[in-house]
Amino acid sequence: MSILLTAAGLVAFAPVGHAVAQDAPLELPDDPSADQPTRINTARNSFDQITAPVTIDGRGPFQFLVDTGANASCLSQTVAKRLDLPAGRSAAVHTVKGARVRPSVVIDRLQVGARTRRRVTAPVLPIVGMEVDGVLGVDWLKGQRLVLRLADHSLEVTTSLREASAPGRMVVPARRKMGQLTIVDADLSGEPISAMIDTGSQVSVGNEPLRALLRRINMPGREATRQVRLISIVGEVSLGDMDYIPFMRLGGLQLGNLPVVFADMYIFDLWKLNSTPAIVLGMDVLNEFTTVALDFGRSKVRFDIADPAAAATPNRSPEQAPNRAAS
Repeated sequence: MSILLTAAGLVAFAPVGHAVAQDAPLELPDDPSADQPTRINTARNSFDQITAPVTIDGRGPFQFLVDTGANASCLSQTVAKRLDLPAGRSAAVHTVKGARVRPSVVIDRLQVGARTRRRVTAPVLPIVGMEVDGVLGVDWLKGQRLVLRLADHSLEVTTSLREASAPGRMVVPARRKMGQLTIVDADLSGEPISAMIDTGSQVSVGNEPLRALLRRINMPGREATRQVRLISIVGEVSLGDMDYIPFMRLGGLQLGNLPVVFADMYIFDLWKLNSTPAIVLGMDVLNEFTTVALDFGRSKVRFDIADPAAAATPNRSPEQAPNRAAS
């Protein structure tokens, strides 16, 4: 999901699709490079989303959105037509509005850096206005470790490894849910919440139970809500309310002055997070860190902080202070 300020006001683009192909794709064994560590340079589109170069059947590179909120990689309709890829089986793809049956194509060789996957069945989406050619979901990681080096615009994929918290570095436990990682050691004013890391979202999104919790706490200095328009990558429109969470704990991290769009979105039902307070942490929050590492093998998330001495500022208004993270 990305966010764009226009003359017409605030426009937020909702998550790419968190695509789930319900029919199991037919794939041949990957070549030996499929599990090799790799490091590649990344870029940002105009909505500040992370993109990575991908080659398809030796052609490209194409810019794919790196989306840890999607468990299946997808291809744009434009690129699928240009490459004249063979058709695959139709698949149910879950977006912010619900499940939609989409056509798919078969990619003989999808390559990201030194890693190659063979015979990938990818749903085809009518991606519009996002400056990306497709979506890299967590399926291409094969349960390994994704390191987003936000400070130097690169990403790395390695095998799962054991890490511990240290000054300027916090390792937080999580759990696997439909392929994604959900942090469980988080709370708002002592009340437990769930937090999902979603690099495909430019803004952070909260569910209705989280909004109810924020109202119940009624922290002083909280900004009044304002309505924003959410538009998905395939053009689905919904409405949300922008608000601010003055203070939230994420493992050993203290996050202050956190902007959140509250919306009743299908993805919370899909992830079975509709009855308890939950937040999807987008790039607006992740950009506060120099590195974010998601270990899908060990179900851990690591956050590196540029300035460990930085203090959270829950007593300031959004105009007075940026989001801050402190360990």
